[in-house]
Amino acid sequence: MALIKENYNLTGLSCAACVARVEKAVSRLPGVAAVSVNLLKNSMVVSLADNSPPPAILEAVQAAGYGATQVGAGPTPSPVAGPLDEARRLKRRFLISLIFTAPLFYLAMGDMAGWPTPAFFQGSANALILALTQFLLALPTALVNQRYFTNGLKTLWAGAPNMDSLIAVGSGAALVYSLVNTYVIGYALGHGDPHLAHQAMMSLYFESGALILTLVTLGKFFEARAKRKTTEAVSALLALAPKTATVVRAGQEMTIPAEEIALDDLLIVKAGETIAVDGVVESGQAAVDESNITGESLPVDKDKGQRAICATVLRSGYLQIRVTRVGAETTLAQIVRLVDEATSSKAPIARLADKISGIFVPVVFLIALGSGLAWLALGYGAPLALSMVISVLVISCPCALGLATPTAIMVGAGRGALMGILFKSAEALELTHSLSLAVFDKTGTLTTGRPAVTGLRPAPGLDEAQALTLLASLEKNSEHPLGQAVVRLAQDRGLACLEVENFQQLPGAGLSGSLLGKKYFAGNQRLLTSLGLGPGDFQAQAETAASQGATPIFLADESRVLALIELADQIKPSSPQAVQELRRLGLEVVLLTGDNARTAAVVQKSLGLSRVFAEVLPGEKEAIIRQLQAEGQRCAMVGDGVNDAPALARADVGVAIGAGADIAMETADVVLTRSDPLDVARAILLSRAVMRNIRQNLFWAFFYNIVGIPIAAGAFYVAWSLKLNPMIAALAMSLSSVSVVTNALRLRFFSPKVGSGLPAPTPTTPPLQGPQTQGETAMIKKLKIEGMSCQHCSGRVEKILQGLPGVEKAVVDLAAGTAEVHLKNELADQALTQPVTEAGYPAQIAG
Repeated sequence: MALIKENYNLTGLSCAACVARVEKAVSRLPGVAAVSVNLLKNSMVVSLADNSPPPAILEAVQAAGYGATQVGAGPTPSPVAGPLDEARRLKRRFLISLIFTAPLFYLAMGDMAGWPTPAFFQGSANALILALTQFLLALPTALVNQRYFTNGLKTLWAGAPNMDSLIAVGSGAALVYSLVNTYVIGYALGHGDPHLAHQAMMSLYFESGALILTLVTLGKFFEARAKRKTTEAVSALLALAPKTATVVRAGQEMTIPAEEIALDDLLIVKAGETIAVDGVVESGQAAVDESNITGESLPVDKDKGQRAICATVLRSGYLQIRVTRVGAETTLAQIVRLVDEATSSKAPIARLADKISGIFVPVVFLIALGSGLAWLALGYGAPLALSMVISVLVISCPCALGLATPTAIMVGAGRGALMGILFKSAEALELTHSLSLAVFDKTGTLTTGRPAVTGLRPAPGLDEAQALTLLASLEKNSEHPLGQAVVRLAQDRGLACLEVENFQQLPGAGLSGSLLGKKYFAGNQRLLTSLGLGPGDFQAQAETAASQGATPIFLADESRVLALIELADQIKPSSPQAVQELRRLGLEVVLLTGDNARTAAVVQKSLGLSRVFAEVLPGEKEAIIRQLQAEGQRCAMVGDGVNDAPALARADVGVAIGAGADIAMETADVVLTRSDPLDVARAILLSRAVMRNIRQNLFWAFFYNIVGIPIAAGAFYVAWSLKLNPMIAALAMSLSSVSVVTNALRLRFFSPKVGSGLPAPTPTTPPLQGPQTQGETAMIKKLKIEGMSCQHCSGRVEKILQGLPGVEKAVVDLAAGTAEVHLKNELADQALTQPVTEAGYPAQIAG
């Protein structure tokens, strides 16, 4: 059954009991499939059956004693503005309360503490003056904090007491009891009974009632300020988008607000500027820093036809970008939406706190009432009994319970977004920590998905350059990935392709064409058979290449085989570390691929995988996931999200890897924006850190109440005279919520340690970089480079140099403005300096 989700902003929530009350009220409505209320964000997500009549959700919330507005139907505060505005309001309330509570506390405690007080406040004769002054000082504090009384008494009357109810009854009892004693003082003095006046004066608790409100408000202020920090990750994401952009309209460049950019606009972006929306590069070349979105540390080269992502920064160059996504469809907006949805959902572990909170407050009222009656029955008098009742009510706030889970989820999901790890729900964030098995697709996940040349062997009388030129000339007219790999290698070596005549594709065999008036063929063993040729001396080499998972391609003319070239999909450099790291975390790693068994076996041996399922059709992958789950495994399926959709949906946690800008993977539970399999381990470590933080929060929330309530009720008073002052109880209650939020904020600094100390990857079939000769002596050349201003610049220069044929290693010194290049064979000075200069960094050979 399809579900429709509606979002609401709530008002009046104060604790986990409020959450339980609202969820219970809304879930009873017909057509409501699920309800999730978030105390941290004061929000609610309601899932409705699409064929049901619209339920009266707003009315149900209001009947429960709270306010609600549907998102989109009224003003919706941003996730950043809400906590900020709340903190400002609470700060103002606290300061006003403090102005009146400080002199009130001084007057009430001055006589006992020996502080100097005016004479007209001293003695039983002045008791009424003292009482009225305290009342007039307590009244503004009660009025400015009237929210506790209005909300608390309303929910108490509705039969669903919450934290405000505890504060209202506790503080209100102290104020009302003191007001009654004020009248007693007036009566006693009017009837000449100074002893009764003195007794009533000693039973004034105006300062307790006012200080409880002041301290609770102070705690709420600290809590709101801490809550604001939990949204910093989302704030940082929102701040990435520029406010303005330059577009070309009617042949003129103009700067407009970013929200006015339209589809198909031509965007102009220069060095140092941020790309405002998503699009495709129409012209220009640039190095783009995409670390904000994908986490990739080095700049990515962009030219015509490549995708440009919103909120990424041009480090050098110039681009004209045709706009393809604006507004809510941009990559940045989708990331913010995913983080918001994840933090609005509820983790399964949160249901424990919700169930307890639903009955917690009524039980506290019973404990408070019972303790008061017990002390009265024991003959300790009304003042002591009232003090115990107030202490129990005030210390037993379930705020910490309600904040334990959502704060950790909010901070953890935000931290993950900044790391390029997007959890689509709180449930996915929780499930990830308990995975026992990781199932990886091969192509594009553990391997690059881009074939590369791993070997080139010409026949006698033909050198490598000649053979590669002939092969690339034939393959340049082919769109096949293997052919493109050959062409790329020829371009890297600076070889020019020849003109091909009579080009012909030979289905299932290869291709043919005429070069310099002679006919040549490139293809597989079947092609040679059709030509009546045999592999000859290349037979053993071809079989060895095939056994190692490579694809052998033959170059031949009409009379003989001229060369053998080997191509293979490369294992990603981080795949070995990823597998070892997952094993260290206690997971079994399995390969699930549609590729042939021989290739799968090579990957298995190279990475040390425990099990392999090869030659599996996309539709069969889902059945294998079910089979593994039947073994009792909690499975993660890691794939590219295209042909792995059924398996991603079936797995306990579906992980889409290398999504880049396509972060809205419908079937995935977790989206990794980079193509790094190590991010799977990082996601698990982050999930475990979040769950560890939640358990800590819940433990301290429960422990605090288990210890605090008996002390407040006077369980240790008779034996050790241990009694909790109501004001101390109020301070302790406030600090409990602050401590939970502060503990969750530690996740902002979480940095998973993966891959360290592990052996370097050793792919079985390394790509062929260029011609190599045994016994060569390495050469070193030093370049002087201008224009490097940051680590991204030096990283880009290093990447350019290391990509040149014949370069073994390049070390760039940003501070000195130099680069040291280690060569495997002689390379012209211009071949080193020209690519760097063309990238915007003028270079010359030093010395």
